[in-house]
Amino acid sequence: MSAGRVLRLPRQAAGDGPLILVNRTHPLQLPEETLRERLCEAVPGFPDILLDRAAARALGALLAACAAGKGIVPVSGYRSGREQEELYTTSLKDNGEVFTKQYIAYPGTSEHQTGLAIDVGKAAKEIDFIRPAFPYAGLCQRFRELAPAYGFIERYQAGKEGITGVAQEPWHFRYVGTPHASLIARDGLTLEEYLPFLQQYIHGERACVYRGGGREIALSYIPAREDGTTRIEVDSEKPYALSGDNVGGFILTEWRG
Repeated sequence: MSAGRVLRLPRQAAGDGPLILVNRTHPLQLPEETLRERLCEAVPGFPDILLDRAAARALGALLAACAAGKGIVPVSGYRSGREQEELYTTSLKDNGEVFTKQYIAYPGTSEHQTGLAIDVGKAAKEIDFIRPAFPYAGLCQRFRELAPAYGFIERYQAGKEGITGVAQEPWHFRYVGTPHASLIARDGLTLEEYLPFLQQYIHGERACVYRGGGREIALSYIPAREDGTTRIEVDSEKPYALSGDNVGGFILTEWRG
């Protein structure tokens, strides 16, 4: 018989984890001090571009898998609230309101403030910081195609602007972890669409089962209690991962075999 373990999570924990939704209607909840403790160099040799450690490890593996060499470079990773505010204000002055609202999130609503987002560009003598070139061809496309296997999604796709509130950004990749990235890419979803999809799979009632790489993975949703601690029972003998969604609950990922 499998050994059970009960996790007890405070309400604020629903705003933490690789699957959190951060946008205009769901601002970042985590303190900046907490986020900074998790950061490291996104790519060796670029000390000013930081990422969450798990995202950085996955990015390194992804770059190695597509044999990027020096052909793909990191452009922008983690930004503090102050850095995001400066970027937003400067763009309003230099580029105007329409452009800025399309490509730069208002401070507190940017994925870059989570440490889970990376802008990448095709290596060149000069690279646009806001809109780096990252074409749908060659090495860049190879990176894009392999990204889901390493937990990354192309976050802002063409035709989804009305859902994300952001213009298409071929250069912006968000770490959500596996197997979530593969599911999102397979079904052509945005994170705004994926989280409601998972909410129908209530933990203890039924699960969304993903099969890939010879493994079976169960995904389920747990609403966070409004009045205190949320209790989640897991099988302690099998690997699992837990993430808040920053919407009102938690996503449980369980590797069954």
